[in-house]
Amino acid sequence: MTGPVYVITDPEAPLPVVEQALAAARGGAGLIQIRDKRATDAEMAALVAQLLPRIAAFGAKLIVNDRVEVALQTGAHGLHIGQSDGDVDEIRRRLPPGMLLGLSIETVDQARRIPPVVDYIGAGPIRATATKPDHATPIGLEGLAAIVAAARLPTFAIGGIGPGDAHALRAAGAVGLAVVSAVTRAPDPQAATAALLAEWNAS
Repeated sequence: MTGPVYVITDPEAPLPVVEQALAAARGGAGLIQIRDKRATDAEMAALVAQLLPRIAAFGAKLIVNDRVEVALQTGAHGLHIGQSDGDVDEIRRRLPPGMLLGLSIETVDQARRIPPVVDYIGAGPIRATATKPDHATPIGLEGLAAIVAAARLPTFAIGGIGPGDAHALRAAGAVGLAVVSAVTRAPDPQAATAALLAEWNAS
């Protein structure tokens, strides 16, 4: 697994998803997740297939959000699922060896019940975020630290995160930060990614 900057694409952002992903890769993002709730599996698969070799050339890993079939069809580097996306153990059994499996975690109780087949978690939201209007109650830094302690897995903090947050997130135990608008809606997504990486490395 790579990190510490994990960029999630946004189909609503001004820049096309392909350009968002490539800019993030050029800027040093270790993980790039393709997320589009409205796209069909065929559309997602075409996008992932187009991006996969180009992302890999920068040393980044491409993660598919939710779509198990798309991840399997395209040979993506990983799959990220939420609490309502199916049985985690069953999903892992379907994935080939070496494919990363990430899981979204919103509470300490969920963190205590993570199956051992999960490779990393995304914990949050840290703060309220317009990117995902139906998000759970923000957990804050104290909630993040509690989840990190309960899960004992590599944890990426997500939700309302941007420049200036790296030190506090790292102090709470996160191995990295996951962002959407801080990169995808930045005037220069590549520079924004590089700045987040530099900040994390200096924290």
